[in-house]
Amino acid sequence: MELNDFLSQIRAEVKDEIDDRMSVSGSAYPFPELVFAEITMRHMEEIGMTYEPQVCHVDTRIQVGKIRLSGYSISEDGDRLDLFVTSYNDSETVQTVPDTEAKQAAEYCFRFLSQSAQGKMTKTLDPASDGYELATHIERGYRDFEEIRIYVLTDGQVKTKRFKSQEVGGRTVRLEVMDIERLNRHLSEGKPRDELVVNFEEVAGTPLPCVYIRGEEDSYDYAMTVFPADVLRHLYDKYGAQLLEANVRSFLSATGKVNKGIQSTLRSEPEKFVAYNNGIVVVADEVSLGRTSDGGPGIAWLKGMQIVNGGQTTASIYFTKKKFADTDLSKVQVPAKVVVLKTDNSAAEEALISDISRFANSQNTVKQSDLSANSPFHVELEKLSDSVYLPDGVGRWFYERASGSYNTKLAREGSTAAKYRTLKTVVIPPARRLVKTDLAKFLNSWDGRPDQASLGGQKNFARFMDDVREREERGESVVPDASGFKQMIAKVILFKQVQAIVRPLLPAFQGNVAIYVVALLSHQHGSRVDLMRVWEQQGLSESFRDQIRVWAKEVNSALHSSANGKMISEWAKKEECWLVLKGTRLSEPGSPIPELR
Repeated sequence: MELNDFLSQIRAEVKDEIDDRMSVSGSAYPFPELVFAEITMRHMEEIGMTYEPQVCHVDTRIQVGKIRLSGYSISEDGDRLDLFVTSYNDSETVQTVPDTEAKQAAEYCFRFLSQSAQGKMTKTLDPASDGYELATHIERGYRDFEEIRIYVLTDGQVKTKRFKSQEVGGRTVRLEVMDIERLNRHLSEGKPRDELVVNFEEVAGTPLPCVYIRGEEDSYDYAMTVFPADVLRHLYDKYGAQLLEANVRSFLSATGKVNKGIQSTLRSEPEKFVAYNNGIVVVADEVSLGRTSDGGPGIAWLKGMQIVNGGQTTASIYFTKKKFADTDLSKVQVPAKVVVLKTDNSAAEEALISDISRFANSQNTVKQSDLSANSPFHVELEKLSDSVYLPDGVGRWFYERASGSYNTKLAREGSTAAKYRTLKTVVIPPARRLVKTDLAKFLNSWDGRPDQASLGGQKNFARFMDDVREREERGESVVPDASGFKQMIAKVILFKQVQAIVRPLLPAFQGNVAIYVVALLSHQHGSRVDLMRVWEQQGLSESFRDQIRVWAKEVNSALHSSANGKMISEWAKKEECWLVLKGTRLSEPGSPIPELR
């Protein structure tokens, strides 16, 4: 897609999001650039570049200068911090953003990090704000971060996408740009791994020796090779967790990064590593074959390289060398199987990668099959979303079973400008796009598991799928019929409207409050809620929205009073929190609510 067309699409998405929130909350969303940041961060999360990003607006000036922040992300195991800052033009055509301007935005954000790490930021921020909680978290746990990145998000075009890293408090901070060009590439191609082009002649001095086997057309080729450990260390240093496929990242964060056995071998018996270690499994989109220094066949470069098994090995090599600088990696070789994908079908490709990851990681206790987009539960929901129409007989909800399938559908069926516009504004607008992790959060909230819903996307999703599997094993039907699907979407609508109401109402912890409002509403009034009426309206009545504003303030007070000094975002994840808040009695509505029977 042409960049100006893509920019128009993003601008329309920002406007739609703002209009949608205004229609629910009744007040203007104050910072359009935060909506742009939210949309961009959301996409980065979906493609695995970041984890559970949160909008967090800080714009202030202190003695050292201007400070700005638009959002942040802390990985599930708390060792990776991403900070986001916007450079927003709101222009109708793509504007060139000078490197100096992008660097300046990064510097504003870098100051927030530096001042927080030194314990100075909390002295200038309102304790009720999101920024205060984040600054406190950084101040208390800065030494726990092993990877820190600052992203400049912009609707302009920046020449340099990665700037020179900086140091603060003994930690390296990477500085990157997600501009309109890079975002367009990700959305149109749907594969952030396309950015990972590895030239082994440059990083290893020679192509990697290999045995290469060609597979059938529209399937895959594969090769057996060995990676020098220092090459893997270099790649992890350059790309971080982006090098690892999503399922591997999920497994890695659940187990801890440095395997003591791997560390011991690297330190004491590096020459035996290839004999002791099972190696890694890599997928790639393209390969170029060459000749090694001794004339044998070799892999010259890989495009779209991702590690689908061996994330712990890769990270352990990196962190062992970082912790023990005298570790000699020159003797360490890592066996590898390389799978080169040849299919043009994105759904088939994702299924293949998912299966490779699942079977390659089958020795792990993580239930990778539960994370697969190809679970019958998700496949059937996708079919229902394609066949169940709104009361107007035209619009539908879109269930995004496979990452990127929404944009693929728009591109495939929106062959003309008019068709594309109709599809995106009438049939399946972005506001009716539903991703798997969101569905898990919405339903777990309604079903009385707000502590699980507060855990974050992947961890909550895994718990949700555990429950689906257990119900299947008991012989229960987990896939709804058309009527059940409508009621499921009604719960989605209710949650999204609660979320939109809470955002402008409270200064901080809006996500946690929204989850617990829905959980308490379901717990105390669930049997009375007319879900089919919500489906028919595709929204909530004004009187219901007014009452939700009252309940949101009550839930916010209950969360704060019960936390006893704990961070609300952490307290909300505890089962004890839900047990306490169950005792909170929501006030009775002051006027009739049509949705409550």
